[in-house]
Amino acid sequence: MNHSGTMLAGQDAVRHDGPVPVALVMTSFDPGGTERQMIELIRHIDRRRWAIHLACFHARGAWFERARTHAASLREFPITSFRHASAVREARTFGRWCRDLGIRVVHAADLYANVFALPAAAAAEIPVRLGSRRDINPGKTLGQIALQRAAYACAHRVVANSRAASNRLRLEGISQRKIVVIPNGVDTDTFRITPGRDGGHEGPSTPRTRRRVLMVANLRPEKGHDTLIDAAAAVLQSFPDATFTIAGGGPERDRLIAHAVRREVGAAFSWLGHRDDVAAIARASDIFVLPSRTEAFPNALIEAMAAGLPCVATRVGGIPEIVQDGQTGLLVRVGDPVDLARALCRVMDDERLASDLGAAAARHVLSNYSFERMSAAFENLYAAELGQRHASERRPMAS
Repeated sequence: MNHSGTMLAGQDAVRHDGPVPVALVMTSFDPGGTERQMIELIRHIDRRRWAIHLACFHARGAWFERARTHAASLREFPITSFRHASAVREARTFGRWCRDLGIRVVHAADLYANVFALPAAAAAEIPVRLGSRRDINPGKTLGQIALQRAAYACAHRVVANSRAASNRLRLEGISQRKIVVIPNGVDTDTFRITPGRDGGHEGPSTPRTRRRVLMVANLRPEKGHDTLIDAAAAVLQSFPDATFTIAGGGPERDRLIAHAVRREVGAAFSWLGHRDDVAAIARASDIFVLPSRTEAFPNALIEAMAAGLPCVATRVGGIPEIVQDGQTGLLVRVGDPVDLARALCRVMDDERLASDLGAAAARHVLSNYSFERMSAAFENLYAAELGQRHASERRPMAS
């Protein structure tokens, strides 16, 4: 039974003396979108039916304890390079670990986990092997893409977190029948907004003027912080009291701060670094912006929408799957600071528009992108694939 008491497909095939053992393979527990989604999967999955055993390359990171606490067990397979002979030894060890635990499903969560775990699980004859695709290749080399594509050959299914990621898989030659789309989830309890007195929604703040712009993203080139800095110069001409808060750490920090100083907007920007209290920061903000150059399914965007912030984002990747332009947010052209500034000024200048966009965004995200929905989708996939493997094993061979 799932959380709502509905019989899952293939449930007869996954009966077990206890919860069915699943190996979830991650690289590390450093803060990131994939890490957050997988940790929330562990937290929300029905532990009466599934026991999640974590495998990783590096048992470290700010979220390590959070992950370990909710896992049935955790095992490190230290790998620093796939070119080193130790990678082969660790793959064999991983296969033995899976057999010793009676693992029935191997679920690889990211590029390096795909490359390591899927072939090793195939060699160990694990019944169900699931790969992942959670990006659209930002910063990936042709060699990495080719290596991951080869690993996908060992998977029964590849889970994409958006139609954009699914389309990318098809471009790389992955069969459509092999691809499953399961969108990311959001912590609805943390980001939920409260009904307003008029029956609508109140956002994280209801000022007469909206000037506090928030962007939550790691400081990497593909996130488009430089576009926001360029747009800020134009925004400040119309709204000199506007401020821009940037939450997220990364290698571009010094370059971006220097760029803001050169554009003479440095005083309007606050650089918070990595933060775990994003919900509180959202409540202290008025507008959310995401000027990315590439995105599959951005967690920060659905969190901001759940919090009732009017959002301005680029029309790229999986973002248009989440934001309906003019109804649940505003979409702008990629890499166009003029278009971005125009949209931000429009929200700042029109409180009714801002309020309507925020309320519609919250309703949409809270109805469609909860962690409970995401975990139920993975549970159904695990059960269905186990059921299919079980049926194949029972099917008589042709004479």
